[in-house]
Amino acid sequence: MKFEKICTTLKETADLAKKFAKLVVQNGAFVSLYGEIGAGKTAFVKLVAEALGVKERVTSPSFVILNEYHSAQIPIYHFDLYRLENEGIKTILDELREYSQGKILTFVEWAEFSQDEIPFNHIQINVTYEENDARKYSFKAFGDDNISIIEGLNC
Repeated sequence: MKFEKICTTLKETADLAKKFAKLVVQNGAFVSLYGEIGAGKTAFVKLVAEALGVKERVTSPSFVILNEYHSAQIPIYHFDLYRLENEGIKTILDELREYSQGKILTFVEWAEFSQDEIPFNHIQINVTYEENDARKYSFKAFGDDNISIIEGLNC
């Protein structure tokens, strides 16, 4: 199941993030994020976190690897694998598996560095640059649990 949306303004991106937040709040989700530097991965995470009521300042976890937010309607965990090399990834594989279960929302930026340790049940979001500073968000569901989320985005 796939869904694509081109957002030409920050408001359109915020609306997409709010819709996504409403769909994941009940059961949580594990989300792998792909895209070039500056494409909008962290911006999307910030907007989803805001829609879920995060009170803390949402920042990129590039240097700390993981940020946790517990003030939202569900716990949010935000990983960034960009700075980890093969040995570094091995040190957090247990956490990636742990944060893929339960009623939580986990985002993993730069998931391509995960050494194929992304759980089967997840949502993949690819963020790409488009003309006139627009962004295309491509969502793909892996596993039955996530199909309803993608179907909800299509409505």
